[in-house]
Amino acid sequence: MSWTRRSVGLLVAAAMGTSVAACTADSGGGGASCVAQYTYRDITYQDAGDVKFTPGKKLGVATEPPCEDTGDRGEGEEPAGSTGTAYVVDGISPEVAIAVGDTPETARLFAVSSDSEFSPEVQKLIDNS
Repeated sequence: MSWTRRSVGLLVAAAMGTSVAACTADSGGGGASCVAQYTYRDITYQDAGDVKFTPGKKLGVATEPPCEDTGDRGEGEEPAGSTGTAYVVDGISPEVAIAVGDTPETARLFAVSSDSEFSPEVQKLIDNS
């Protein structure tokens, strides 16, 4: 095996390991840490993946909870979360799903999830993508 081929294989393996480590179950027995999610009007939405949908009107600001899996915060320091613009997903209630992004064209679909399952409306979008 050539040095180049071996190096590429190691880089791919390292990248896969990093992406898996970025979202793993925490040692405290809770769920996954740093799952892509946003909160809008006290509802938490999870990333539904690369889904085709039609964004609608602007709703307001959605907040992404901070990732606290590194424990690097100082004493009394609050973790910083980020924000994004929430948009209506055409044909789906904002209580079920929203789109979040800088613009409607760059927004991603985030949906309410129960036991790692999305509503039938959202699942239909996923299946059709």
